Amino acid sequence: MDLYEYQAKELFARHGVPVVPGHVVTNADDAIAAAESIGNTVVVKAQVKTGGRGKAGGVKLATTPQEARDRANDILGLDIKGHTVRKVLVTEAADIADEYYVSFLLDRTNRSFLAMASVEGGMEIEEVAVTKPEALAKISVDAIEGCTPEKAAEIVDAAKFPAEVRDQVISILQSLWQVLVKEDATLVEVNPLAKTPDDRVLALDGKVSLDDNAAYRISSYDDMVDNSETDPIELRAKEFDLNYVKLQGEVGIIGNGAGLVMSTLDVVAYAGEEFGGVKPANFLDIGGGASAQVMANGLDIVLGDPEVKAVFVNVFGGITACDAVANGIVQAVAMLAERGEPVTKPIVCRIDGNNAAEGRRILDESGIALIERVETMDDAARRVAQLAAGK
Repeated sequence: MDLYEYQAKELFARHGVPVVPGHVVTNADDAIAAAESIGNTVVVKAQVKTGGRGKAGGVKLATTPQEARDRANDILGLDIKGHTVRKVLVTEAADIADEYYVSFLLDRTNRSFLAMASVEGGMEIEEVAVTKPEALAKISVDAIEGCTPEKAAEIVDAAKFPAEVRDQVISILQSLWQVLVKEDATLVEVNPLAKTPDDRVLALDGKVSLDDNAAYRISSYDDMVDNSETDPIELRAKEFDLNYVKLQGEVGIIGNGAGLVMSTLDVVAYAGEEFGGVKPANFLDIGGGASAQVMANGLDIVLGDPEVKAVFVNVFGGITACDAVANGIVQAVAMLAERGEPVTKPIVCRIDGNNAAEGRRILDESGIALIERVETMDDAARRVAQLAAGK
């Protein structure tokens, strides 16, 4: 999960990284009180989970509380790279002498962590990496050893930080490492890490990505979740513990196993070209245990998408035999009917694998008119695309 800047800074402060005070507001009027409490010139910053805020007009200075309100009014509702600004951070403006860059990230390729640092911060680090790769130091950090004072000094010296800030940056790197480890993050980044005219070093921005798999270990994780931009169907699927991703298409997809579902998306998209560009409407992996309840939840989610015109259930029986899957499909349709949500869209089923013959018999003899069984995956994809196109 990616955090907003203000959330990242809260974690920074918790672990001793120096930040400037600020307040998050969701309406322009509250920006007045926020600016008054700070008492100096402030910066009003859009809170969105993407870069390029400054270029998009999402970062503005304000010298008075009333001006802070006006700047907040300008920024709230702004679209920045497809993200709508719903809250702004009003923070004390810092006098900047120099801007640096530091980060720790999970290096999956080398099964370690990577520290990156540069004395040329304030701009997108990708640009520095391409135009001046020698200006970006990259130092591997062992997960067990961690960022010791010696390792932090190695990073600072490799990036050629000035002597007057060297000790401060060494300390900040060790604190950022604590954010990474204690908060189960996969990325911790500060850009810019700024030096003030009196040689103080402050984290003026922050980016943190948390590992969702470790959410159960972080007591504050749920408090940091923001679902304002999450598709409501995806939220409902999450309540059922289903691996669901909303796409833009007309064919609802249900499968067991991520690889099979990905293949199903491809064959449906290919088959849909024949019928005016019909596409998959979702990714939904119900996993190995396709019980009646799981299948009912899956159908409930997929059929709840108004864009879905037909459903493709593509299952390969392995741990769960095909007869159990078929019974799950039939019982799921009955369960939805009992809940007052009868299935009204065609369901094309292709099942194969363990005990496939019995599973096919169950579907064929179910008497459910909307269930249509097709032998092969390619033929089933073509049929469901045809049905979704109304042909």
